[in-house]
Amino acid sequence: MRRGKKAEEAAVDGENETGSAPAKKAKKAKEPEAPVLYDDPPDKLTSKDGRSANTKITSWNVDGLRAWVKKNGLDWVREEAPDVLCLQETKCSEKALPSEITSMPEYPHKYWAVSDDKEGYSGVAMLCKTKPLKVTYGIGKEEHDKEGRVITAEFPDFYLVTAYVPNAGRGLVRLDYRKTWDVDFRSYLSELDVQKPLVLCGDLNVAHQEIDLKNPKGNKKSAGFTPEEREGFSQLLAAGFLDSFRELYPEQTSAYTFWTYMMNSRAKNVGWRLDYFLLSSSLLPNLCDSKIRNKVMGSDHCPITLHMAV
Repeated sequence: MRRGKKAEEAAVDGENETGSAPAKKAKKAKEPEAPVLYDDPPDKLTSKDGRSANTKITSWNVDGLRAWVKKNGLDWVREEAPDVLCLQETKCSEKALPSEITSMPEYPHKYWAVSDDKEGYSGVAMLCKTKPLKVTYGIGKEEHDKEGRVITAEFPDFYLVTAYVPNAGRGLVRLDYRKTWDVDFRSYLSELDVQKPLVLCGDLNVAHQEIDLKNPKGNKKSAGFTPEEREGFSQLLAAGFLDSFRELYPEQTSAYTFWTYMMNSRAKNVGWRLDYFLLSSSLLPNLCDSKIRNKVMGSDHCPITLHMAV
């Protein structure tokens, strides 16, 4: 999502102005540091106990479905070929969905949730190769369910929930609402988890720890890195869920999923990890890999992919 987040300052321009000579010898401008990039390692396709991965889920905040389709996002989806594709921030009413995606034969079972109030706002989708046992929309609370933020699909061995979590907004104007959302969403997930384990994926709009964004010191009062939002995420983990990427790569730095369009942030890898696969702790033995496909273009977020053996 496009946000007014503080990015690191641009590198200093090293050239002097032409014209009158400077009174003192100009100091040589500091060379800009080369960006530290994340290199997505080869996919691990076995669980720790040696079972082969047989379930592949991809999640992507597309920042506008129609624009993303025009940027050839579906070409990459066909290459990645997940069993389930979850999309967030589709910004598209059902009647305006591009035919390129509605007619995809690879995913005969397609589900859409859109904002009731605002056209072109929020929205999530789930595209499945095999039909879920059941699909529901929202979390059962009217104040949250009018913005098209959650789809839940029940499969034989787990629930899959995709979510586009509300942003606290510029000036933190929705922070109080976000805190209410966090409590209610955690309650919803915990109730599901009692019935069968779940996978939660999507843009959760929080960088949990300082390792999860490039510039933590400059963003402590920015949406997505406030103490309140970080604590909400910590409480979700404490409720029995785990962050699949950090489970496998606890010390990995520079691994981000979102970069503002401003200030050439993506090329400099000045980013945030806002997109996650969270798992019920009982699914840890099923986890094979949690991927950040950071080289894939088409949005201000990159896709992420989960491999499981179920």
